[in-house]
Amino acid sequence: MSKRKGKSYAKRVADINQIYDTYIKTGLTNREIWKRYVYPKYGISERTFYNLLKASTTSHVEDLSELSAEGFLFPELLFPEDETRDPTYFRKHP
Repeated sequence: MSKRKGKSYAKRVADINQIYDTYIKTGLTNREIWKRYVYPKYGISERTFYNLLKASTTSHVEDLSELSAEGFLFPELLFPEDETRDPTYFRKHP
């Protein structure tokens, strides 16, 4: 029998996957994404980070985009569609 996962778990999975999807496009390694962006915010181990990346949240939450922006006054500021990032920025500014 598996343990039931709640909404906070689904939100954490959605947030971490959103962070990962954002920064993987810049050319950062998985370890750098975990070290710079995930660990300071969530305090999870690298192994847990990988487990959450492969976790399936579709059975728990119908619309992940609404869940990850839930609770924010201006969610459109969190995920701007027109923002472009310089892939070499983090290589120049460690």
